[in-house]
Amino acid sequence: MSPSFIHPDFLLETKQAKDLYHSFAEPLPIIDYHCHLLPADIAADRRFENLTQIWLAGDHYKWRAMRACGIDERFITGGAPDREKFEKWAEVVPQTLRNPLYHWTHLELARIFGIEDRLLNPETADGIWDEANEKLATLGFTARGLLRRMKVEVVCTTDDPADDLQHHKKLKKEKGLGFKVFPAFRPDKALAAEDPARFHAYVARLSEAADTDIASYADLLTALRKRHDAFHKMGCRVSDHGLETMYVEDYTDAEVKRFFDKVMSGKTAAPHSLLQFKSALLFEFAVMDWEKGWVQQFHLGALRNTNSRMLNAVGPDSGFDSIGDFEFGRPLARFLDKLDAGGKLAKTILYNLNPRDSEMVAAMAGNFQDGATPGKMQYGPAWWFLDQLDGMTRQIEIVSNLGLLSRFVGMTTDSRSFLSYPRHEYFRRLLCGILGADMERGRLPDDKELVGGMVKDICYRNAKEYFSFPD
Repeated sequence: MSPSFIHPDFLLETKQAKDLYHSFAEPLPIIDYHCHLLPADIAADRRFENLTQIWLAGDHYKWRAMRACGIDERFITGGAPDREKFEKWAEVVPQTLRNPLYHWTHLELARIFGIEDRLLNPETADGIWDEANEKLATLGFTARGLLRRMKVEVVCTTDDPADDLQHHKKLKKEKGLGFKVFPAFRPDKALAAEDPARFHAYVARLSEAADTDIASYADLLTALRKRHDAFHKMGCRVSDHGLETMYVEDYTDAEVKRFFDKVMSGKTAAPHSLLQFKSALLFEFAVMDWEKGWVQQFHLGALRNTNSRMLNAVGPDSGFDSIGDFEFGRPLARFLDKLDAGGKLAKTILYNLNPRDSEMVAAMAGNFQDGATPGKMQYGPAWWFLDQLDGMTRQIEIVSNLGLLSRFVGMTTDSRSFLSYPRHEYFRRLLCGILGADMERGRLPDDKELVGGMVKDICYRNAKEYFSFPD
């Protein structure tokens, strides 16, 4: 049996790195300003039945690796017993060497379950299954218990404007949680008017949530604004958009109104009219965010649902999305400039999925800093296919070279799993490793308090100041 390699100085190769991490980064709480945890699970303080339910269900990172190892879909998204699904995952883990999943898997076992004396493989699977499940049956390992265990201070879930926020309402009334849970406004479906029938059904849901009859484009804006207001009352201070590219077509109000009427009548409109509609609505959302002092996030460049056979078989968000090659430099510049010229550009975080766009996006953020709000424009943390050792390192280097690393608001989980919070530790260790190496080489002053203060800012204090969440 091999001992685990997740020791106290994992990824910390210099004395300075160890000092920075253990003295400054390790004790800090977590502000998770973008994730996909279900508020229903937190509100109900869900107790997970077993390790598969909390660790494998919904995790398309693991699913992709399992498919690459020839595991039948029955053991991934299908109806195989949970124990057998876990056993299949244990077969795959030794084959993930040098994939970030190998680090994350053992970091999560160590930090969440205290399993540090062995690696996950077919020989250790039974013992790890039993030990983890025994702990999952205790109070400290419920949804809320895990958030407390990982020192999470703020969680921002991802919520549609048509959601009734009932679970957030319940959480807001509770005292003594030890953490805050806020919704994040994600209105992607309001832009998705390609399919008239599906869009009509969504508008009906939105109408009910906003208690507003939607018979015109003006009514649609009224309903969305009412939901934006409702989110704000629930503590929301951040929006999020998942887009292939930015929408910046020229439009008139009359053109957008005609498009809405046509789609609501069940007819498919011309592609150019659809882009005008998306452009108009995206601008309105940005203005709403600016009016309330929110932070707007843009996740750009995912090519989704590429495998039609598997989309039909298991649905979206199942591990069949990819890095896209969309051109969005000029549209992004036009979009931000339109808002800035009108004095209505909110605090903004920009994420890219294609690494070819990284320097472009970071440089673009610098074009719209306003000299009044520190770190107003952020080149966001490495996202999705890039949130691994190399991608995070590159993101840190790019922010350092083209912006100010000292103003960076740090990492997010961007995860559906309550076991993913060690990813913050992973980022913090990597950050301290980079800074510690620079100190040892003489590229930075060998001043623990100076550099350690920046570590605290990046890992916690910048985000706390930037988002202005309600106390």
